[in-house]
Amino acid sequence: MLANSRLVAILPVVDIERARAFYEETLGLQAIDVDDGVIYECGQGTQLALYQRDTPTKADHTAVAWVVDNIEEAAQALREKGVVFEQYDMPGIKTDEREIATMETIKQAWFKDPGGNILTIAEFG
Repeated sequence: MLANSRLVAILPVVDIERARAFYEETLGLQAIDVDDGVIYECGQGTQLALYQRDTPTKADHTAVAWVVDNIEEAAQALREKGVVFEQYDMPGIKTDEREIATMETIKQAWFKDPGGNILTIAEFG
């Protein structure tokens, strides 16, 4: 039933205007609906929705991943926009000097939005 349904990721933010500046100006997303929150159209019909709440996220895991064709190029473009990538050194995940982790056929680089949500770009090889 759900296998062919569109997916929308939903993230909480404390400061919706600060979050909008990050997602629109830094990440380059286009808002398609603004009401109590904001909805962004992403690739292939996927969407990302933000909603405001009083307390910050408590999630300590990756909340959203964007699949890219070339992670090095995508990471560099994001760095140029001011994105700071996370460094990880734990079993199964170790980022290199470019803040990119290679795990078998997947490369990933993680960063946080202004609300503390953990986001990633990922290249599947």
